[in-house]
Amino acid sequence: MSIDKRFANLGRIKRTTEEIMNDALAKHSRIAALWRRNRPSTPAVSNPKPPVEEMKANKQRPLAATTPHVMREERAADPVRKEPVIVMGSGRGIRDYWFPILCAAFVALALVWAMLPRSGDHNLAPDTADAAIPTAVVGDSRPAGGPTVQVIDEIVRPSFDVVRIENNGSLVIAGRYLPAQSISIEMNRRIVATERTDNNGEFVHAPRKRLDPGNYTIRLIAVDQNAASENNVFVYIPRDRDYSRALSLLMTKDGSRILQAPRLADGDLVVSKIDYLENGRLVVQGTAVPRLRVSLTLNDKYLGFARTSDHRNFILGVVPSERLEPGNRYTLAVRLHDTSGTTVATVSHRFVMPEVTKGDEAYYTVRKGDALWIISRNFFGRGSLFTILVEKNNIANPNMIFPRQRLRIPTGGAN
Repeated sequence: MSIDKRFANLGRIKRTTEEIMNDALAKHSRIAALWRRNRPSTPAVSNPKPPVEEMKANKQRPLAATTPHVMREERAADPVRKEPVIVMGSGRGIRDYWFPILCAAFVALALVWAMLPRSGDHNLAPDTADAAIPTAVVGDSRPAGGPTVQVIDEIVRPSFDVVRIENNGSLVIAGRYLPAQSISIEMNRRIVATERTDNNGEFVHAPRKRLDPGNYTIRLIAVDQNAASENNVFVYIPRDRDYSRALSLLMTKDGSRILQAPRLADGDLVVSKIDYLENGRLVVQGTAVPRLRVSLTLNDKYLGFARTSDHRNFILGVVPSERLEPGNRYTLAVRLHDTSGTTVATVSHRFVMPEVTKGDEAYYTVRKGDALWIISRNFFGRGSLFTILVEKNNIANPNMIFPRQRLRIPTGGAN
């Protein structure tokens, strides 16, 4: 550019401020239009419809409100009107909403899948479906018009099958529980061994050590859930170690059942004392096999029964249907029964009734397992009369009496 052109305007009238601003705005509009033309298109977030007044001023045709295209405004500089010009451009349409549509389709497919029947359910016959139910069913309920509701006992307890004492004195215990589980064997409240069930749920415990004479109470405990057997087993070993006379009883809530019956011999049932008191009661004492029942008859008339204690003692007090007369002969029979009621031993005693001396006192020697309540019930007919024994024998503590302690029993006045 020559110097003359550079200074051509020197000396002329200075341009007005309006002309300078118009030149700047024109240059700015060209740069802005170029940037808007090259930027990425975005969906319109506001109503793309231009105001009616602006369209009238620009002499543009109104756009249809139902056009499916997304409008994009581009403001370009118009050198004549110097106003933004609205240019229509097409958007991406449904492609802009692909993610919400995909999510909705996934939810719809999941709902359809949930409502479809499972494979194989409709092929099960009623017998097959019932066979799939566990065998531990203890009850059922059949609502009207509905499926069978079955209740299952969740607590499975171990049980005894065999408890036997061999001829050499060793103990054999066999039972059952859940397969592949541990079973603890408790004897007289002390765990002596732990066995493992096989795949059929069966186990056997057979130690080589001989059992000493005495009484044993055995129960089973499931280690996994600390559940004890519902029934216990009572074992009796004679003092002379004659294991053929050992006894094994399964104790249930309905009574007892013999697992191993003893071979009875002389001395397994002994009548040691018979008292006939002034109040008319007949009291028989003796020893027998533990926990078996002893019954009493007089001249073949049944009078009552009692159970032998764990220490082999029994005492039975009854009132005969008729008073015993001095000088008459009587036959007193004491019978030992097994758990089924069968008589396994009998002791008969024939005697002549002697004269009863009024005012005499009877005596009783305390044995293991005795209590004042039991003694009072047999001698007086009521256990609550034990206070007579406390007063007569100056007993300081009624809950403490000792074996071989001799008690004075009043013979009259306590009916």
